[in-house]
Amino acid sequence: MKKWMLAILFVLIFTLVACGNTDDTVTDDPDTDDTGTTEEVTDDVEEEDVTPEVDYEQTPEMDFDLGGRTIKLVSWYDEAVGEGSPDSIAISENIEALKEKHNFDIEYVIVDYGEIQESVTASLLAGAPLGDIIRLPRPWMIPTLTKQDLFHPVDEYVVNENSFVLQYTEQHSEYEGRGYGFRIGAAGAAGGVFYNRTLMNELNLDPLQAYVDSNDWNWETFKAVAESANQDTDNDGNVDTWGLATSGIFVQALAANEAAIVRDGQQTLEDPATIEVMEFISALGDGIARPTEGGDWTEPKQFFLEGNTLMYVGQDYEMADFNDGLPDHDIGFLPFPMGPSASSYQTHITIPNYYTIPSAVEDPDKIVYLWEKMYDIESIYDYPEQASFETHFNNEDDINNARKAVESFQVIEQIDYYPSMPYYDFTGELSDGVNISTLIESYGPSFQAAIDEVWGE
Repeated sequence: MKKWMLAILFVLIFTLVACGNTDDTVTDDPDTDDTGTTEEVTDDVEEEDVTPEVDYEQTPEMDFDLGGRTIKLVSWYDEAVGEGSPDSIAISENIEALKEKHNFDIEYVIVDYGEIQESVTASLLAGAPLGDIIRLPRPWMIPTLTKQDLFHPVDEYVVNENSFVLQYTEQHSEYEGRGYGFRIGAAGAAGGVFYNRTLMNELNLDPLQAYVDSNDWNWETFKAVAESANQDTDNDGNVDTWGLATSGIFVQALAANEAAIVRDGQQTLEDPATIEVMEFISALGDGIARPTEGGDWTEPKQFFLEGNTLMYVGQDYEMADFNDGLPDHDIGFLPFPMGPSASSYQTHITIPNYYTIPSAVEDPDKIVYLWEKMYDIESIYDYPEQASFETHFNNEDDINNARKAVESFQVIEQIDYYPSMPYYDFTGELSDGVNISTLIESYGPSFQAAIDEVWGE
């Protein structure tokens, strides 16, 4: 009995091995056609509907013909996809395949930034929008144009996080519970603190990176570092190196403390987190930050470019200016220090912008679908900002700090949203040290009046 069982087992093993060898032969030599077997197997493989598995939501394939329609995309810059990287090549290939499949074309229309708001608004009100897709900043459309039903809500179509930055639909373009915009690419530039490592070493300061590494980069350590760099290095009785280029960083500080001056149509100057920001800015203006010399808004950057100021608050793309302007200095980058009411590092946005589809345009679902499929690629990069960060920075710590900075964005509403808000008067008096309770009492009503002009009481 045992001999029979062993014999049967041997036959089975032999058969399996033989079948395996046959399959290997077909796979290793796919061009073989002497028996016809290979062609048959190859055809079966080609006919299989193999859909790559992904860990994000995709819109199911749609089959439609747009009849040769030209979709116009309007922006203040050229948004045509180039072919400068493997990702952009893959996107371009997707575009061409989609054009052929769905019978449409794309026209990229550029309108000067100084003219686009007026031109787009006039076209929308006339019922003849400039384009099928229009890039707009939030304050240009919400609430004034959106409440007139001039845009399609798109939140039900924008689901693919590999193609879209979902935060822009779910939050930055939200109005009365619907999302009216969609964005491709990165969420935005990294805001943070540039610092002069060369000057830091000359002043014998502790490495600033150590504060981030020890999770101790906060407003108290930031102020201490800035104060420590205010030095008279030539002993002539005058400060000749400074720690911070300006105290005029109110918006960045609001974001870093997850605070605001406006929320849901109401001024929030009395909110405890906002008061913490005002106290921080007031302290910086009281002898910590470098005093102004009467320059314009570019003065802080010019101070930093002199090479005698340790820290400057700015955006990642400004690194190119520092590489050019300070070639003999080693410039680093840190996230903006975390505020006392914050849960993580933050980058600020004042006017988030994104694609919108006017309500006079047909087939918004198909348009969003096409843009989803164009940008749904397997990127060669590990994260969306990798190419730009590695272009701006050559130090691994700086790259990692920029990545920390863009993990969360706070939208800060101010004068860009409310034209009659006395915003600059307020921030000027704040930096000059005017009592905070006095500022709240003086500016609270005028802030609210400016808000009510836009939203209505």
